[in-house]
Amino acid sequence: MSGARSFKAANDSAPNDLSAWWLPFTANRSFKQRPRIIARAKDMYYYTPDGREVIDGSAGLWCVNAGHNREPIVAAIQAQAAELDFAPSFQFAHGTGFTVASRIAELAPGDLDHVFFCNSGSEAADTALKIAIAYWHTQGQGQRSRLIGRERGYHGVGFGGISVGGIVSNRKMFGSLLSGVDHLPHTHNRQEQAFSRGEPEWGAHLADDLERIVALHDASTVAAVIVEPMSGSTGVLPPPKGYLKRLRQICDKFGILLIFDEVITGFGRTGFAFAAERYGVIPDMITFAKGVTSGTVPMAGVIVRKGIHDAFMTGPEHVIELFHGYTYSGHPLACAAALATLDVYRDEKLFERALSLEDAWADAMFSLKGLPNVLDIRTLGLVGAVELASRPDAVGKRGYEAMDLAFQEHGLMFRAAGDTLALSPPLIITEDQIGEIVDKLEKVIRAVA
Repeated sequence: MSGARSFKAANDSAPNDLSAWWLPFTANRSFKQRPRIIARAKDMYYYTPDGREVIDGSAGLWCVNAGHNREPIVAAIQAQAAELDFAPSFQFAHGTGFTVASRIAELAPGDLDHVFFCNSGSEAADTALKIAIAYWHTQGQGQRSRLIGRERGYHGVGFGGISVGGIVSNRKMFGSLLSGVDHLPHTHNRQEQAFSRGEPEWGAHLADDLERIVALHDASTVAAVIVEPMSGSTGVLPPPKGYLKRLRQICDKFGILLIFDEVITGFGRTGFAFAAERYGVIPDMITFAKGVTSGTVPMAGVIVRKGIHDAFMTGPEHVIELFHGYTYSGHPLACAAALATLDVYRDEKLFERALSLEDAWADAMFSLKGLPNVLDIRTLGLVGAVELASRPDAVGKRGYEAMDLAFQEHGLMFRAAGDTLALSPPLIITEDQIGEIVDKLEKVIRAVA
């Protein structure tokens, strides 16, 4: 290697060589010309290497629901690392994992009583799909292997998740993906739904397309339907009123499993532990990740209804019931982080707080209506999106410019999904900080007009 490059310490917050790290879901060449580097974080704010304050309008990556560097969570991780750094979950276990599983099952609605741990939302989606297909094998219906997702859906980046997912850019380079997959239509129609607060009135009937798909393939071949209660990564699409209940009814009619991907909506984002509770629908499985540890240590999982779990608990007791899992499933540090995070949510009533702030958040977001290029505004719980008109020469360019300008010049972080600006702040946000975010967002929208 050439000696021309000089390197700072590995933990230096201002690196002077950006070539080695190939960043995920990032325009790498553009980023490395004008980096957006974060050095530290506390509560509602990030700080750049030069000490500049940036308010976190996206809870990191939809995950830091309890705010940054919360002392109880940090202390729990540190203590766990000093006591038990790792324990295998294949044929062995550690006590904290059982405690966390019980706590999560208590938060889930109905008889969603069993938790299978993994490490990311992508792994959780693939795990749920595998459990669904394997479940039908336990029932002597191995022909039920077809999976149904939804257009514009996001279920991570595993081959299962992108197969049932419906975001074109995530799919187009990776071949034919899984066979036997179909997709429901997405639920967004700007002409009918523009500037809806919360769940739009129009669109519940779109669930009925599941009947057409089932008729095409026959119910005896369909294993499961997987949807996000709120489609997040595609630009914040709340479900139409009654849509999720209708999906549940159709799945029940044909004996199809229903999976809710709650990687984003879980742990308070919509004002409840899970969006399933908000909508009064009990799915057969819930995937979770992100908010379970407030983003501190990777953790995810699938919550499974009792009947599905129990269907695997047959045969000789010394034989593995489900040949699936990950080395770091239920990692001790992740479990310690999860327990401390769940305590913070409970003790500070952050789920209830999110619900109580929903109207103030929506009022602030909708104050942006009428600004240049604003085509739509969508809110739900403590989530919001501003959809901007695309530049004639480049779809997504205005959104990218807005995201970069917000960080570099206005001290605000949010997500850009094409030309939609998506916001999902930590649940500890105050009304003054809501105002701060929206004031900065207004300046950014005007600047990229």
